[in-house]
Amino acid sequence: MTDLPRPCRFVVSACLAGLHCRYDGRTNHKPEVAELVASGLAVPVCPEELGGLPTPRDPSERRDDTVVSNAGRDVTAEFAAGAEAALYIAEEYGCSAAILKARSPSCGCGRIYDGTFSRTLIEGNGLFAELLLKKGFEVFTEETWPGLSPEERASATHPGGLSASASAPDISPHTEPSCGR
Repeated sequence: MTDLPRPCRFVVSACLAGLHCRYDGRTNHKPEVAELVASGLAVPVCPEELGGLPTPRDPSERRDDTVVSNAGRDVTAEFAAGAEAALYIAEEYGCSAAILKARSPSCGCGRIYDGTFSRTLIEGNGLFAELLLKKGFEVFTEETWPGLSPEERASATHPGGLSASASAPDISPHTEPSCGR
């Protein structure tokens, strides 16, 4: 990852960029997210792998303040460690926004599975998304991301990613960060 320009505008879920890191070893490839990585505007991370979990792995869901696998194993420590490691990478690359996998126990933003493995959705965030929001990042899922602004689109065509004139989102202290909608 060291060949990416800094700052990178986005940190993205690696599975959306086409990496085979989903719990089942597959990908959630979104060409527009992969293009951001290829153009130097985004850095991919997989909090679960960064936390030491293998791929493939048992599916997991948040249950209140914990994360549990469908086999009943508490994997909160691995998810928390991965969220911290992914945040470190995002900050090292100067990211100010994220495009994350919807409903994921790490990356979900706004709605996540309820921990019963019944595909029931509840309001909430994955551990990594929650951490990014607390740090003031602008957080989207692949379902809520509106696409690049005209300025970002123009800079994506130039080597080195964002131009110096591109700015981070304005998040005033009076505005609580939330998931993009």
